[in-house]
Amino acid sequence: MGKYDFNEVVNRKNTYCTQWDYIEDRFGEADLLPFSISDTEFQVATPVLDAIQERVAHGVFGYSRWNHGAFKGSIVNWYQKRFHTHIEMDWVLYSPTVCYAISVLLRLKSAEQDRVVVFSPMYDAFYSLIQENNRKLVENELLWDNGTYRVNFELLEKQLRGAKILLLTNPHNPTGRVFQKAELSAIIELCERHGVFIISDDIHMDIVYGDARYTPILSLVEQPVNMCICTSASKTMNTPGLMGSYLLVPDEDLRADFLKQLKQRDALSSVSILGMHATMATYNESADYVDELVVHLESNMHFLKNYLASYLPEIKFEIPEGTYLAWLDISALGVTKDVLQEALIHVGKVAIMPGETYGGQGFLRMNVACSRSKLVDGLERMHKAILTLRG
Repeated sequence: MGKYDFNEVVNRKNTYCTQWDYIEDRFGEADLLPFSISDTEFQVATPVLDAIQERVAHGVFGYSRWNHGAFKGSIVNWYQKRFHTHIEMDWVLYSPTVCYAISVLLRLKSAEQDRVVVFSPMYDAFYSLIQENNRKLVENELLWDNGTYRVNFELLEKQLRGAKILLLTNPHNPTGRVFQKAELSAIIELCERHGVFIISDDIHMDIVYGDARYTPILSLVEQPVNMCICTSASKTMNTPGLMGSYLLVPDEDLRADFLKQLKQRDALSSVSILGMHATMATYNESADYVDELVVHLESNMHFLKNYLASYLPEIKFEIPEGTYLAWLDISALGVTKDVLQEALIHVGKVAIMPGETYGGQGFLRMNVACSRSKLVDGLERMHKAILTLRG
């Protein structure tokens, strides 16, 4: 038994919670059990809660700075201890969110109508992020091969010719791939050959299972100036409501350009005080929480796989290498997305995101970052709904 009980049920209703209180926005019904939004159902680690409560007790929340050794040093130390990767303190920049950072970088490293290559299916926000910045979206569809997804390198090389940016997600949302060193090195080599800048969204980096290992791309190149990492502790610790992420940007000129956008154009340079303290407490004092979290999430993944094999064998599922998102192949059910969602919502009273949202036809994306009791309830509701489709 660990220090933390991830099976404790925390009531999130009536807290203005996106996943629970506003589920009707996405599914048209309010009384659903949600497995949709990509946050967890867990309370934060004790050191994070203590740090936040101590800061709140101070009672003054004026403009604050992030550009200091305490904040940046916590990040540098985490990368060294967890990933055996050296990060220069100067590389660390603050951003309110990962998506904001990516949006700014798209504008700094490309021009309107330039091509941005992505691996699909992909995180749904990236579609609008690229298109609303007037860039051309180029999708490299990951190939399903013997139970895992792999990169179509032959197509990727063709797509990178004339492109400006590759937007990578590692670990990958929604498929759960954690790209191996050899894959990342091949991607980097192609991007260097064609002058393509890599933006790597690594927000799920702490959630990795089994023999898989997360590798920061910056660790694979001696002079990593043509790439950067955008990430946050918020997925790991369930603190997105506190706001706060960071970038690792080796290129000095790009750092200056980003800070100019952050401060002078968008007036966002004053850090979220509680978000900053949460990040520092996560990286300085909460490694045990992360270790126990991963054990719980992997156990949920195995439970899900066994349940499906026993009761819903039409649904194919391979335990992902990372993230707390289960990517369920429902193509063998032989029904349309609309028919399945009608059954899930109105019969099962359960909300699970259709794969089409992420560019994956014939899939569901199910968030298993919850108590075992909630997962069991959700699966039983899914089972009830699908029984009505079997005829």
